[in-house]
Amino acid sequence: MFESAEIGHKLSKGEYRSIEPVLRADLLDAQYQLLKDARTPVIVLISGVRGAGKGETVNLLNEWMDPRHIHTRAFDNPTDEEAARPPMWRYWRALPPKGRIGILFGSWYTGPIIDRVFKRSRPNDMLRSIEEINRFEKMLSDDGAVVLKFWFHLSKKRQRKRLQSLQKDPETSWRVTDRDWDFFKMYDRFYRISEEALRETSTASAPWIIVEGSDPEYRAVTVGRALLGAINEQIKKAANPAKTKTDAAPLIKPVDKRNILSGLDLSHALTKKRYETQLRKYQRDLALLTRHPKFREHTVIAAYEGMDAAGKGSAIRRITPALDARLYSIIPVAAPTDEERAQSHLWRFWRHLPMKGRFTIYDRTWYGRVLVERVEHFAAEADWMRAYGEINDFEEQLTRNGAVVVKYWLQISKEEQYRRFKERQKTRHKQFKITDEDWRNRKKWDDYQEAAADMIERTSTAYAPWTIVESNDKLFARIKIIKTLCERLEQALSA
Repeated sequence: MFESAEIGHKLSKGEYRSIEPVLRADLLDAQYQLLKDARTPVIVLISGVRGAGKGETVNLLNEWMDPRHIHTRAFDNPTDEEAARPPMWRYWRALPPKGRIGILFGSWYTGPIIDRVFKRSRPNDMLRSIEEINRFEKMLSDDGAVVLKFWFHLSKKRQRKRLQSLQKDPETSWRVTDRDWDFFKMYDRFYRISEEALRETSTASAPWIIVEGSDPEYRAVTVGRALLGAINEQIKKAANPAKTKTDAAPLIKPVDKRNILSGLDLSHALTKKRYETQLRKYQRDLALLTRHPKFREHTVIAAYEGMDAAGKGSAIRRITPALDARLYSIIPVAAPTDEERAQSHLWRFWRHLPMKGRFTIYDRTWYGRVLVERVEHFAAEADWMRAYGEINDFEEQLTRNGAVVVKYWLQISKEEQYRRFKERQKTRHKQFKITDEDWRNRKKWDDYQEAAADMIERTSTAYAPWTIVESNDKLFARIKIIKTLCERLEQALSA
């Protein structure tokens, strides 16, 4: 991927002085056109060996362009807040919105490479990280993001010389730490493992650009021109959008028109007395489980989806009395805000992920992409088709980090929904629950049922299975929900 000995790329001072003013003016023009169009984010990863000029290059880009519209983030060891969440959480929060440039100094590559170099992980862990990174970057590019990845390289001899030079100068000695020399001692292993990572993650949508770091003028022009070319190419594409195609397999409708929801027995019911007895039991069980010493190693994410008027809100209200109010939050999910629309569709869910030892309830979820956005044509077919895999990746990362993901689909009959809609209209304190949009959605009942069945079949996994709740009887539904929650949490705590 890159040579251990450098090729020796170099620009003279005169060549640089003739290129630099034109390049920075072109970059500034491109930046403002990108900002005006507000159609795509540009994500710049700055990685590579220590002393290769990464920091100087980041400073230069901020000098050449308008830094008010550049999001620059540097990553070191995770903070306590970051360590209490999945590893990708801090990078999702740093992604720039559409129209902006994000420079990430250190990135999602740093942890996997360093862990492998210092033998804190196994080869299979590295391979899994590489696979996840490739899918993540493809998702970003499929969403229209430009992903530019720069690897700054120095030969071993050059790196030693660079570190010694910085350390000798009183003005720059602070930049060289014991950690830098510890990393230098591992140069050969860093080289070998980094080359493997770069080779496996240099893809058509997010290729690596190797930058020799020994000559400041050469590296500055190389990075600047690559950034300018990528921005201009994306502006051109955005002005002439081609019809997007999906690589996902087509969804085949069953010949007999039956699916996982159409055959449900919705007649399940409980008496009021039996309901109250079981509710007290499971609320007590849940309270004890969330106070278990091992609970602090986990996060509970309860995700509620279902047909309108299926009883999501009333079911949630039977969960919360068993929880410590300081340790749970309810996230009601509505239409995305302007800020959220400027990001990838999963961004607003990543940003709300709780720390370990917490309980989060989502009233509607990330599945909106394959439900309402599919049915109402808010998302192109290519986008919601690939969302199944993106959601599965998301949930796998959550569970691998200790989250217990419990997903509910609340199902009622079309007749029961009509009865509840009419009841809401007649009951004063329930009228706020019924809107014109609910009646409009009802006309697309079959479309929503088909979308929900496809969703359940494609995203019910061993680590995050769906629980289908027969909800014509609210009492039965509430008990099934809290009972399932207790069982899943108990299973996790006893593992």
